[in-house]
Amino acid sequence: MESVDYHQALALLHWQIELGATEAICDAPVNRYEVPAAVEKPKAQKGKSGPVPLAAQGPDVVAEATQAAAGAATLDELRAAMAAFEHCELKRGARKMVFSDGTPGARVMIVGEAPGRDEDREGRPFVGRAGVLLDKMLAAIDMGRHHQTSPVYITNVLPWRPPQNRDPKPDEIAMMKPFLARHIALAKPEVLVIVGNWSAQALLGKRGITRLRGQWTQAEGLPALPMFHPAYLLRSPEFKREAWADLLSLKAKLTHG
Repeated sequence: MESVDYHQALALLHWQIELGATEAICDAPVNRYEVPAAVEKPKAQKGKSGPVPLAAQGPDVVAEATQAAAGAATLDELRAAMAAFEHCELKRGARKMVFSDGTPGARVMIVGEAPGRDEDREGRPFVGRAGVLLDKMLAAIDMGRHHQTSPVYITNVLPWRPPQNRDPKPDEIAMMKPFLARHIALAKPEVLVIVGNWSAQALLGKRGITRLRGQWTQAEGLPALPMFHPAYLLRSPEFKREAWADLLSLKAKLTHG
């Protein structure tokens, strides 16, 4: 077998991780169907039944996230607090933390779902194909990330990329929600744009973006407009008419209140 030097091996490992590999495979085969000789059953607590409460399984990560987020007085401090938060497993598989992009203090704050591959590489939200479409959508109503008179500010529910772009898990949303709430409070937008199903789950407690989109509601004490995710529009361009109607609704809200 041809020998592989350190740099070749490292490049191969990075390539496998990019493909979504999460577990090393041993040289010897493992029979996954083999039934172990004896399986130790978990000991039931006397007089109790049912699942063990989360508080008994380990630290209260939501409480820790809430405390860490509350201690941030500026966006820079919040970024540092999120970077130091060690309970979200997504952090271990991501290249970069994706905090925000655009103009802090803008009237409009857009909340996406989670970073993808391109965002993970650059450390900014919405920079892939969906981001290009988002920029075109904003430009159509004379807005943009760094627009001179009508800028927007952009973030995500999750700051780290889920492996293979899978959907966020409920526990991941729950532990990062306090940081998102603090992010919104520090950015001080006038209006929230909730992009996609999982953003709606985090901020509204419900999904079904086809039903929710276009209807103004409230989130974190602010007027909020759910919209289709640009990635969904790339897959289903027939819904661009509805997306255009939502953009016009956003423009009207900013103009007339």
